[in-house]
Amino acid sequence: MIPPNELMRIGLVASRFNQFIVEQLVAGACDALARHGVAESDQTLVWVPGAFELPLMADAMARSGRFDAIIALGAVIRGGTPHFEYVAGESARGLSRVALEHGIPVSFGVLTTDNIEQALERAGSGAGNKGFDAAMTALEMIGALRDFRAQPGPAVST
Repeated sequence: MIPPNELMRIGLVASRFNQFIVEQLVAGACDALARHGVAESDQTLVWVPGAFELPLMADAMARSGRFDAIIALGAVIRGGTPHFEYVAGESARGLSRVALEHGIPVSFGVLTTDNIEQALERAGSGAGNKGFDAAMTALEMIGALRDFRAQPGPAVST
């Protein structure tokens, strides 16, 4: 459930590599946030060189304690070398680690596609924009964690 009209501070970290695609993901994410009442002043966008660098910046943002969620956005497009697998895998692994270590949602909005056409399709407008989807995931996770943390748990005996 997405928290209704509650203060939410969102960090966005975006990869400059394939920036013409990632800019569309950022626009989609910001659109989703605006539609759900997250003020522009409660959003912080930081650009990093590539998808491999996303986890380090996400970790720095999480350590700052200033954000309720982080949205990572990038585009890794397969080429003729194994570079794709290394970058995509390490980006996903690192972002997952940040979420688990800091206990805040880190939404994975990194496209991993075979070609530019697929990336452009997934960065399209409306419901086809994976940046929009990543923002919606972050908002839903904020709500789910807030609800869970607010519930009294069962007594634990030792």
